[in-house]
Amino acid sequence: MTKIVNATLRLKIWKDNHGQDLVEYALMAGFLGAASGFTLPAVAADIATVFSKVVYVLIGSGPDTAPGG
Repeated sequence: MTKIVNATLRLKIWKDNHGQDLVEYALMAGFLGAASGFTLPAVAADIATVFSKVVYVLIGSGPDTAPGG
């Protein structure tokens, strides 16, 4: 009986693709940003600024949320 339950759980996890498209879009956006930074050095600084702002938002500790600032 436990073999059947384990097999069922593995199949559910294997078939679960909830959120997969969001991850794919994020990977594509990161790839396009990196590729454009390599090919267009003039905008590399702007791209780095945008990525750093995204990181600050994701981790919740940006220059706007620093203590005393």
